[in-house]
Amino acid sequence: MLLVLEGMVRAARTREELQFFFVNETRRLVPYQQAIFLIPLTASSPRSEVCAASSVPVVDRTAPLMQWTERLVHCLREASAGPDIRQVSEADCPVECRPDWNEFTPGRGLWCPLKHPDGQILGGLWLTRDQPWADHEVTVLQRIGESYAYAWRAVGQSNNVRWQWGLSRTATWILVAIIMGALAIPVSMSTLAPAKIVAKDPVIVSAPIDGVIAEILVAPNTTVKEGEVLFKYENTTFRSEYEVAERNLDVALAQYRRASQGSFVEAEHKADVPQLKAEVELRETERNYMYERLAKVDVKAEQAGLVLYTDKSDWIGKPVVVGQRIMELANPQSLEVRIDLPVEDAIVLREGAPVKLFLNATPFSSVSATVSHASYHAEVLPNNTLAYRVMAQLEQGSAEFRIGWQGSAKIYGEQVTLFTYLFRRPISALRPWIGL
Repeated sequence: MLLVLEGMVRAARTREELQFFFVNETRRLVPYQQAIFLIPLTASSPRSEVCAASSVPVVDRTAPLMQWTERLVHCLREASAGPDIRQVSEADCPVECRPDWNEFTPGRGLWCPLKHPDGQILGGLWLTRDQPWADHEVTVLQRIGESYAYAWRAVGQSNNVRWQWGLSRTATWILVAIIMGALAIPVSMSTLAPAKIVAKDPVIVSAPIDGVIAEILVAPNTTVKEGEVLFKYENTTFRSEYEVAERNLDVALAQYRRASQGSFVEAEHKADVPQLKAEVELRETERNYMYERLAKVDVKAEQAGLVLYTDKSDWIGKPVVVGQRIMELANPQSLEVRIDLPVEDAIVLREGAPVKLFLNATPFSSVSATVSHASYHAEVLPNNTLAYRVMAQLEQGSAEFRIGWQGSAKIYGEQVTLFTYLFRRPISALRPWIGL
């Protein structure tokens, strides 16, 4: 039967199978009434916890029998930590467990430690019955206990020699030390943000007067010369107002001349001359204002450059007010990079910080740039995200780039440890919850 049980225990694949086997199948070799299997909490701890009991599918460690058994085994291991089997009677029972001996034990107990060949105690069986234990039974249990210990180590995880991933304890500590040292390596803090090629210092073409745009004479992304007409207003109202102002001025001049000539004949006309002269000056001012408005109907380019705006259909027939931005005049040879740095990815930036630009149009190469300006206040972008506006200057010629190209920019900040670089965002997200 000993050989049969040893063969069966070698066929077990899990520790759950072994636990059930220890407390139930051992009865085929040595008769007993109750068997309880316990394992130590740690490799060096004398305290143990119950894992399985005979004839019980699920162990309740809060039951009085299980708690008493754990206290008893703890006392037995403290009194003798050796691997030998020990018979226990009421007289041998530790004093603190003796009052409950008759309640939880039929009369005779046997503590059978599971000793591995390396000397470690991996657990033990607490067997009880009402008859004394014979010497040949103790010898057989000593032998089967060694087989149980070997199977328990072979099936489960090691607590001494090797860890779950197959490294020895020394190798594990060396690996931990290497990782901790690597986390202290200084690296440059960096972050990624969307970037776009824009014109540097473009001339803003805004609406000079209130009115409705009638026609745009240049297409988007077209090069124009200085003085070339960009767009025109609907001039019907302006021309009519100018003609009315001209007629009002003519009427005021006629009245003024008549009063001036009549003052030489009749004295009462002399008093009206100053008032009519002021009326002429007012009408002349109105005429000049209307003329200036009419002269601004054709909006011309202040300098040569590339015209940038959305589309003609977005502006033709649309009323605009004074100062409203309509288009830009840019120099295609003077470009810079606009970076929208999200608030959650913001790092400490200084003027001259290096930037690597990765454009979607040239995915196999990067462009070097340097930070020239970073805004102090975050702005709300069209996609409803809060970001800082960062401007960077290209270090190489801008002839190969085109205004409007987009991509990603990697901005480098101050030197930090690798730990800070890797865990900056998780720590920032965790801080509001832990209050540090």
